Amino acid sequence: MCGIVGVLDVRGKREIARELVERMNEIQHHRGPDEGGFHLEPGLGLGHRRLSIIDLATGQQPLYNEDGTVCVVFNGEIYNYRELIPELVRLGHVFRTRSDTEVIVHAWEAWGEACVRRFRGMFAFALWDRDRETLFLARDRLGVKPLYYAALADGTVIFGSELKALAAHPGLDRALDPYAIEEYFALGYVPEPRTIYRGARKLPPAHTLTVVRGRALPAPQEYWDVRFTVDNRIGEAEACEELVRRLRESVALRLISEVPLGAFLSGGVDSSAVVAMMAGLSTEPVETCSIAFADPAFDESRYAQEVADRYRTRHHVDRVESDDFDLIDTLAATYDEPYADSSAIPTYRVCQLARTHVTVALSGDGGDESFGGYRRYRMHVGEERMRAALPLSVRRPVFGLLGRMYPKADWAPRVFRAKSTFQALARDSVEAYFHGVSILRDDMRAQLFGNTLKAELGGYNAVEVFHRHAERANRDDPLALVQYLDLKTYLVGDINTKVDRASMAHSLEVREPLMDHPLVEWLASLPSALKVAGGEGKYCLKKAMEPHLPAGILYRPKMGFAVPLAAWFRGPLRSRVREAVLGPRLLDTGLCNPAYLRHLLEAHQSGVRDYSAPLWTLLMFDAFLGHEASARPAPATLRAAG
Repeated sequence: MCGIVGVLDVRGKREIARELVERMNEIQHHRGPDEGGFHLEPGLGLGHRRLSIIDLATGQQPLYNEDGTVCVVFNGEIYNYRELIPELVRLGHVFRTRSDTEVIVHAWEAWGEACVRRFRGMFAFALWDRDRETLFLARDRLGVKPLYYAALADGTVIFGSELKALAAHPGLDRALDPYAIEEYFALGYVPEPRTIYRGARKLPPAHTLTVVRGRALPAPQEYWDVRFTVDNRIGEAEACEELVRRLRESVALRLISEVPLGAFLSGGVDSSAVVAMMAGLSTEPVETCSIAFADPAFDESRYAQEVADRYRTRHHVDRVESDDFDLIDTLAATYDEPYADSSAIPTYRVCQLARTHVTVALSGDGGDESFGGYRRYRMHVGEERMRAALPLSVRRPVFGLLGRMYPKADWAPRVFRAKSTFQALARDSVEAYFHGVSILRDDMRAQLFGNTLKAELGGYNAVEVFHRHAERANRDDPLALVQYLDLKTYLVGDINTKVDRASMAHSLEVREPLMDHPLVEWLASLPSALKVAGGEGKYCLKKAMEPHLPAGILYRPKMGFAVPLAAWFRGPLRSRVREAVLGPRLLDTGLCNPAYLRHLLEAHQSGVRDYSAPLWTLLMFDAFLGHEASARPAPATLRAAG
C-alpha cells in the first residue's frame, strides 16, 4: 500500500517547488516507508511513498510508459493484472516490470478513461499524460482506498491520499464547512464528497476526475454502480454453493504477495469465513491476529480462538484493557478530520499487532452491508411492514405525538424502548433509516448547535445525503434500499476510512475479499429472503459456511467491535470528557449551545441517561480542533461551502 500526492498548474506551466511536493509526500511517510519517488516537470509535481508488496525489485514509482510520456502514482492493488498483461502485450505494449502498477499506464494508452472498468481491485491513482496535458484521477468502486483533491485560488489542483497532505499546502482553504459539521454530528463521520474543510473534497468511490490544462475543472464522473435487482431465481442450495466458489476465488486473488500475509480474526462470521477460505488455499498455517478485551461484555477472543484451533492457524492475541483510551489524540491526528467511531481504538490496536507479524492482512469488512448482517436491517424491514399498512399522512401525526410523549428509557429492556420506533414510524423510509443510524438525531442537533452555526446551515439537514443516494436505489425492496444506502455512506465514510487510516498508520496493507466488486454485484442480485430470513441476518452466508465453521460461531448473537464508552465517561475519562465538552476550545468556536453541552454531560455522568455516543462525538470533535490548532496556529473559521 502506498501514499500519493501531486500539484498541477491548470493555467500554465509555472514551476512547482520541489520542497512543497516533498513536504506533502513526507507527511504520508507512514503509508509507504520503504521508498519515495518524485516526478517534476514544468507545471507538475507528483510524489509517491511506497510500501513494497508486489514486484519488490522493479515496482518503484512514479512508473512510466515506454517513452516516458505517461506516468502514474498509485495506491492499492489491481488483483487481475496478470490477466490484463497478455491482452495489453497483444495490443503492442511492452512491459519492463512485473508490477500491477505498470498495467495502469498501458491500460490508459489502450482504453483511455474506460481503463478503470477493466480493473478488479482497490485503488486510487493519479496518471499524467504529457501529450494530452491531462491529469486523470481515479478511485476504486467501493471506496476502499481514499483520494482527496482541491482546486486552489491560484489555479492549481492538488491531491493526496490523506487530508493532511493537502493541509500541508499553504494555499488550501481550511475554513470549516458547516454542512460537514452537520453531517458529522449526525453520522459520526463526514461522508463523501465533503471534507471538514471548505476547500477540499473527497473523490467519491467509482468516480474519476479528468483535469485538462487550460480547461475548467469538471465534475467527477461515475463509472460504476451496484444495482440491487434482487431478481436472481437461484435456489438456496445452489446459492450457497455459488457463494463458496465466489468467496474462495476472491480470497485467492488477494493472496498474491511477495511479503508475509495473514488475516484479522475477530470470531465473527465474516472474518471467520475469510480465514476458513484462506486455510483451504494455503499450504502453510495462516497467520491470524485478534484483540481480546479485559471487559468480558466486549470480548470475543474465545470465538476467534475456536476458529484458529479448527484451522491450526498461527494465532496472535493482543489484550486491550478497559482503560485503553490514550489513543484519543493519536486518532485525531490519524484521521485528519472529525471521526467518531470508537471502534477505531481496537482497530488501531489489531493493526499494530498484525504489523509485527505480517505486511498484508485480509479482513472481513463489507460483509454486513452485502449479506444483510446488521440488526438495524431487520428492524427496518419490520418497521416497513407497519409503514406500508398506514399512509404517511396518518402515521406522521399519530406516531409523531407518541414519539414526543413516550419517555426515552436507555436503562430498560429493548422491548420497552418504543420512543425510537414511534419516531421512525412517523417518517418516510429514508428519513426513518437516517433517524435510526444518527448519533445525534434531529432534535438533539437542533439543541446542540448555536445560532451562528444554524444561520450558516440555512436549514440544511444531513438527511439530504441519504435522499441523494436513495434516488438511485431500489425503493421497492426495503432491505435493498438500506443496503444501498450503507454501501454509499457508512461503508465508505466509516468502515473503509477507519481501516485504511488505522492500517496505514502502521504501514500495514489490508485487503477485503468481501468487497470484491463481482461478488458484491452477484449478492445484489439475490432475493432479500436469502439475506434476512426467520429473523436471521446473513442467512445465505451462514448456511454456506455450515460445513466450514461451528454453529456456535455462525449463530451466536453479534457483539460488534465496541469499547465501554459509557463506563469510561463515568469513571476514568470523567475529567477528560468534562474538560473537552465544557472547555474553552469547543466553546470558543461558537458552534455549540453551552447549556445543552452541560445537559449531555451531567445527565450521563449522573447515570440518568446514556449519552456516551454523543459525548464521544463531541470529544473527538474537540480533539480534532486541538490537532488543527497545533498544525496551524490561526483559529478555525466557519464558512458555508454551498
